Amino acid sequence: MDALIQYFGDLQNHPLQRGAFFVGSLVLLWSIESFIPLVDTHYKKTKGRHAMINISFTALHFVIHTFLAVIILKLSDWTAEHRFGLVYWTGADVWMTILISALALDFFGGWLCHYVEHQVPLFWRFHLVHHADNNVDVTTGLRHHPLESVWRGLFFFLGILAAGAPIYAVMIFQTFLVAITGFTHANISLPGRLDKAISWILVSPNMHKVHHHWKQPYTDTNYGAVFSIWDRLLGTFSTLDPKELRYGLDQYYPNEKDEDFLALMKKPFQRLKD
Repeated sequence: MDALIQYFGDLQNHPLQRGAFFVGSLVLLWSIESFIPLVDTHYKKTKGRHAMINISFTALHFVIHTFLAVIILKLSDWTAEHRFGLVYWTGADVWMTILISALALDFFGGWLCHYVEHQVPLFWRFHLVHHADNNVDVTTGLRHHPLESVWRGLFFFLGILAAGAPIYAVMIFQTFLVAITGFTHANISLPGRLDKAISWILVSPNMHKVHHHWKQPYTDTNYGAVFSIWDRLLGTFSTLDPKELRYGLDQYYPNEKDEDFLALMKKPFQRLKD
């Protein structure tokens, strides 16, 4: 246990190792997609070009996340110094600290932030870049307007404060988040019973694909990032037969331009048309 704490507590100082988790999970899921696809894809040109468009957004995210990481570390240190947050108020041991931190970070940085993005027009302007993807695959999880990182970071900070999350717990959650984000967006078909069983605790691929269906009310459901319990408890859980899935948007953005990087970057600053 001490080795686990030490490793993840120092992981923020090893960007190459963090990058290895990111690239490794991406490549693995990319490969699996070719063997057990959930839906037929219709890329504008090739799967590789589609991936490069989505990965281009990630390159910009890394710059912003470099600054956010400094604040995350300082917030975590502050909660420890002042013994502020649920893990200190409850006297949690290491395992409970990891669980409490994961739940808080997932609720604030995942479900709540995502819910707000769909309810507040200003935030939705930027988040629609993610939903404009007509071919949801593992790289779609990387496709977010860079300014979206800013307020996602603010909600993540709230999770750290609420939990009093130590940095090792933050790093464990973020490492798992990278893997499950790829998993839930990946174009993979799991046996129906397995997917349903997963969805009782974690967000499953089929569950999240409902959120990417092109029409409301499905778009405004299944907001969870890691745990499915928030959607089940707060009444935003829904299901849809994968055969009925259609990705993209029925308004706001022309689907034929879903791989136009410059248009996607500029769209949040333009007037949205219903």
